[in-house]
Amino acid sequence: MSYLHPSWDVADRVKSISSTRVGGFSSDDFASLNLGMHVNDDPVIVQRNREHLAELSKMPSPPVWMNQTHSTTVVELTEPTSETIEADALVTSVPGVVCSVMTADCLPVLFASVDGTKVASVHAGWRGLVGGILENTLSHFTSPVIAWVGPAISLDAFEVGDEVRQQFVDSNGGDVIAFHQHKPGKWMADLPLLAKLRLQRAGCHDVTLSGLCTYSDSERFFSYRRQASTGRQSSFIWIE
Repeated sequence: MSYLHPSWDVADRVKSISSTRVGGFSSDDFASLNLGMHVNDDPVIVQRNREHLAELSKMPSPPVWMNQTHSTTVVELTEPTSETIEADALVTSVPGVVCSVMTADCLPVLFASVDGTKVASVHAGWRGLVGGILENTLSHFTSPVIAWVGPAISLDAFEVGDEVRQQFVDSNGGDVIAFHQHKPGKWMADLPLLAKLRLQRAGCHDVTLSGLCTYSDSERFFSYRRQASTGRQSSFIWIE
């Protein structure tokens, strides 16, 4: 099994990993470490993938999963739960509660307070970014926060129309630097840069970008834009 350890300067008690598509039991379009229950893979096999990853990475409890809908909803967790949470961000200050976020091109963003007393996992596509999901999540922290932006679609692969660019520019003119015109009415958008800009404006200045592209790296990552029938990787964070 292959998973990544985010490279960021967090407190020792904060643990985080980000899965790849390598080392699971799914087959065909979902080969092989698919963690998404909603993509028409065999749910028995998906559960096996989830349990295998949790065991190998020594998670203290099964991860809490979200039903992600590109909302700006943040839920604070006080204990582990098998219930799927309707949200696009999870926050906890309770040791042993594992927050997760599933992606296949959107941004997985992990937050940790500098003192290691609170963590969060966030799902941020362009709708969530412009809507304020990152800012909403940061509002749950009362001390300085550092952030890690995980594998996602990169500038070279993410084409959007005028209407998407305009929503960001209307929200903050500084976001214009994250868009490069590709052809009339079409722009290449830098999602990781948009996240970094919005985080910094909200007061989170310690932001690490993974630099990993889900679209271009088919060996390691699922990508919905590359192939609509595909699996999901996930990023996780918890406090020991």
